[in-house]
Amino acid sequence: MSQVHLVEVGPRDGLQNEQTLLSVEQKLDLIHRSVAAGVRRIEAVSFVNPKRVPQMAGAEEVMAGVDRSDEVSYIGLVLNRRGLDRALAARVDEVNVVVVASEEFSQRNQGCSVDEAIAAARDVIREARAADVAATVTIAASFGCPFSGEVDPAFVGSIIAQLADSGLSEIALADTIGVGVPAQVRRLAEVASTNAPGIPQRWHFHNTRNTGYANALTALETGAHALDASIGGFGGCPFAPAATGNIASEDLVYALDRSGVETGVDMQTLIDAAAWLGTALAEDVPALLGRAGGFPSR
Repeated sequence: MSQVHLVEVGPRDGLQNEQTLLSVEQKLDLIHRSVAAGVRRIEAVSFVNPKRVPQMAGAEEVMAGVDRSDEVSYIGLVLNRRGLDRALAARVDEVNVVVVASEEFSQRNQGCSVDEAIAAARDVIREARAADVAATVTIAASFGCPFSGEVDPAFVGSIIAQLADSGLSEIALADTIGVGVPAQVRRLAEVASTNAPGIPQRWHFHNTRNTGYANALTALETGAHALDASIGGFGGCPFAPAATGNIASEDLVYALDRSGVETGVDMQTLIDAAAWLGTALAEDVPALLGRAGGFPSR
């Protein structure tokens, strides 16, 4: 591929596992830094219960404060109809609804069975499309479950098959705990294409075991429409033990730029944003580009 959409998930997945809670103003600063870097799809907020995920509080206030533009699409993560109603009222451009490919993780993460999550996702997609809002389904833990172990690709395929005719705009396959390897990416790409032909594929990788970037480049080779990444490489799931950060936006952009793949995103602006975010979170930045810089050096 000569180009791919970079979906910046730092304002959502990048913050949801951090001990430091950012203010609405700081979240908006992070979002606006992403836009300044050239990112055009941003997962800005999550409409989940703030008592369970306090890092995601203030979603409506964040959406009220973003700079609106026809060129930028703001995504809100939802788990059910209640979350969708909030998202639509906040005027998101897209919604991302999650189904977990593991019964135990689904119960712990969403308090429901996989079948119940599929039914909820179909309802969310139907109502979102009725409101002329694009809908993505993320199949979380597609590569492995922190509680049950291996996840059968055929099970992931059965979930996709049950959602394929619901009107979804995109399927996202997520390595929520960072256990995946390129061979699994190829297998899951085939599974998704077989069960939902013609529906664009988006991929979400974590670098927990240092395979995230290899997985992202493999997904690109299989025809990925979009790749998720997080400024600075922050992130993780609060309901998954030992979860660590997403692949870093700036490190991914470096790999894509050097591979001749266009994202329209400026790496140095991302590096600067990562340094700002590390200070705001009082954390070291996991990404490497802020230390090594690009090549050739400027």
